[in-house]
Amino acid sequence: VTSCVNFAGVDINSASAPLLRHVSGINARVAEAIVAHREANGPFRKRADIKKVPGLGPATFVQAAGFLKIPNGDDLLDNTFIHPESYDAARKLLELLPEAGKLPERVKLWRSMSQLQSKSNKKQGKDPLSELAQQLSIGVPTLSDILDQLEKPGLDPREGLDAPILRHDVLSLDDLHEGMVLQGTVRNVVDFGAFVDIGVKNDGLVHVSELADHFVKDPTSVVAVGQVVRVRVKGVDKARGRVQLSMRGV
Repeated sequence: VTSCVNFAGVDINSASAPLLRHVSGINARVAEAIVAHREANGPFRKRADIKKVPGLGPATFVQAAGFLKIPNGDDLLDNTFIHPESYDAARKLLELLPEAGKLPERVKLWRSMSQLQSKSNKKQGKDPLSELAQQLSIGVPTLSDILDQLEKPGLDPREGLDAPILRHDVLSLDDLHEGMVLQGTVRNVVDFGAFVDIGVKNDGLVHVSELADHFVKDPTSVVAVGQVVRVRVKGVDKARGRVQLSMRGV
């Protein structure tokens, strides 16, 4: 859960305390304090205001700030994964970007210009990205991350995950029959197997014994949440709304 929460980030103005406590550096006590501060003082307008939360010290802020997003806040950077420690570099970068168009278009234009420049300077061994990183006194990976965030501010990284190809003729349990092969998305992994969304109301269960053609002790060694998998319908219990699936031999 912690891995998923930090991968996607959270909206600090709407996230619950149980969700916030999974953010890097935040424990249950601090999570409750964030919610209490929000209820007493209104929504956070900028990341710097998070420091005002009782019990949230500088070390916790450094760990958590990059994962706590503020949509529609006072600063565009607060709705990205760019850490406040890199704000100065990000703002210097904004001044160096082409001025035409909105921010995403400006980033794309710079990237296209740098690619052309890189090709022309290839023989000289010059790299525009490296030169810009040196100019901003940051590393190339950090610069690449900042550019990605400026090009798509507020992007939910889960939108980039592969989506299954769902069949249009499968909309309910009545459309399923034994032996049918489908694509689906793993929604939950538990000790006894995995639940897969195949496009009907009820997620189907792939029992641990049906996850692979070999013995599986730990389901997480075979599947992960968000993974797109091919499954075969093993059985349908319409009375109890249950679907049994298998990944063996698929």
